Amino acid sequence: MIWAGILLLVVIIGLAVALVVIGLREQEGGDPLSKRLAEYASRGEVVSLEEIELSQPFMERVVYPAAKRFGDLAQRFTPQNAIVETRRKLDQAGAPRWLEPTVFLSSRIIFGLGLGALMIFAFSLSPTASVFSLTSLLLIGGVTLAGFFLPNLLLERNIRRRQRQVLHAMPDALDLLTICVEAGLGFDAAMKKVTEKWDNELSAAFVRVLQEIQLGKLRREAMRDMSDRLGVPEMDSFVAAVIQSEQLGVSMARVLRVQSDAMRIKRRQRAEENAQRAPIKMLIPMVLLIFPTIVLILLGPAVLKIMSSGAFF
Repeated sequence: MIWAGILLLVVIIGLAVALVVIGLREQEGGDPLSKRLAEYASRGEVVSLEEIELSQPFMERVVYPAAKRFGDLAQRFTPQNAIVETRRKLDQAGAPRWLEPTVFLSSRIIFGLGLGALMIFAFSLSPTASVFSLTSLLLIGGVTLAGFFLPNLLLERNIRRRQRQVLHAMPDALDLLTICVEAGLGFDAAMKKVTEKWDNELSAAFVRVLQEIQLGKLRREAMRDMSDRLGVPEMDSFVAAVIQSEQLGVSMARVLRVQSDAMRIKRRQRAEENAQRAPIKMLIPMVLLIFPTIVLILLGPAVLKIMSSGAFF
């Protein structure tokens, strides 16, 4: 039990460190080497590239490049479809661009092997358990597989969280788009108003669309790419309606009004569906927790009285 607690503590600390590193890198953005070079240049110091490279954190200088090289090696044995699918999931989860599919795939392998190695180390130090026993081997294999699939589970969780945020923000965003277009603004200007009013996943997606349009990409292509990155069916229908309105010359305000009403109807339907699911979800805690407690409270005194009276004997 002591070694199990130590192992759990090590895993929690490792996950916390990994999340902190990923969060800090995502907040910083850009190339850290270029930032260091600009920092030294602003102070007027003359340093070599080697000194700048050595001044970077250990994670930036050693761990991330090693993971990337390991991922490049694993890419040779990974089907191209798996890499494309991983890239699509990373985009849907809103992962930063530096998190490449090869790095993610290598992190799954490293995490699985690392947890397996920790289990082997824990069993080797235990005086009662043997590493080569059937139970130990099954436990080590199970933990290794769990570590291999855990990054995928976290990725799927982030995808669902992001999609829920987009679905929640779409009706209000479409209302604002409709009002702005009916007031005389263009569709791009209306999207900019949405990005100025809210700071959420949907507004971030609109910001990227506007940036791609400014760089020369066609609006319909930028909208389709946004729809693919989000993976929300409601966004697919919205983008298809906007592209069709642009191609056929239909009033954009009318299309947006119809889409806004449809989004609100769907959100009300989702709320009613969740309300219908609530009684079914409540059965599990009621059967496992509430009903046994009620039975114990009601029948407990009677059982104790019968036992004290000797009726069972």
